[in-house]
Amino acid sequence: MESMKLRALVMALMFMGIFVGQSGAAFTDCYTRCFIFCMIDPSETVCKCTTKCLKQCIFNSDSDSGSVSTNNKIDSSNHKFCKLGCALSACSTLSKKHQPNGEKMDDCVGSCSKNCTKSY
Repeated sequence: MESMKLRALVMALMFMGIFVGQSGAAFTDCYTRCFIFCMIDPSETVCKCTTKCLKQCIFNSDSDSGSVSTNNKIDSSNHKFCKLGCALSACSTLSKKHQPNGEKMDDCVGSCSKNCTKSY
C-alpha cells in the first residue's frame, strides 16, 4: 500500500514537473518541487516543508551573481530576510499537504518582495 502511494506521488511529481518547468517561473518551480519532495517523508509536516522550501527558494534565488559590492550584498541579504519573514507570516497557509500551490506562493512572495523593497 505504501509503495502505491509513493508511486502515485512520483507520477504526480513527473506530471507537474512537465508543466511547472514550462512556466519559466523560477520560484514557482523551486517551491513546488521542494515541497513535493519534502512531503514524501511521512515525518514531515506541512509547516516544516513550507518553512524549509520558502527559505531554500528565497535564499537561493535572484541577484547573487556577478560582481556585487559589499553594500549591495548586505542590502540583498536584508531584503531576503525581510521577504522570508513576510512570506512565513503572510503566505505559509497557502500550501496544503497534497497541493503546494506554487503559483499562489509565488504571487504572495512577490508581494512581500515589493513591500520589502520599500524598506531596503
